[in-house]
Amino acid sequence: MTSTENTNAETRAKRFEHGMKVLSAVDGEGGQRVIDSLADVSPELGHQVVAWAFGEIYDRPGLAPRDRQLVTLGMLTALGGCEPQLEVHINASLNVGLTPEEIVEALLHSAVYCGMPKALNATFVAKKVFAERGAAVRQPHP
Repeated sequence: MTSTENTNAETRAKRFEHGMKVLSAVDGEGGQRVIDSLADVSPELGHQVVAWAFGEIYDRPGLAPRDRQLVTLGMLTALGGCEPQLEVHINASLNVGLTPEEIVEALLHSAVYCGMPKALNATFVAKKVFAERGAAVRQPHP
């Protein structure tokens, strides 16, 4: 291995290590399960999720983790068909301090911009995650 190849491999390994720390702090076991599920089909995609998405983008200082999760919930809801990713990110939202009520409100708000069917699908994912986590949604008083 040349000196340049060795340096690139070290940099790649450091980016992955840093990304794993961020991923673990935000997503806990859910993030690791996603990476593990890619190991036999596209380990490089798993590497990029960790090193780039979490190690470089998610860890930027411009937004707090809870704000990044609100943005992510809105985008995944708007995209539609991202229910598995919504499950991971609703869990992550709880992990970084969002309340079930804030998550529900964000998903309700998304109905205005991306439609009822997508907001409904996202809300049903949230309901599932809340039940699994024992996180009750307190209903506002009228």
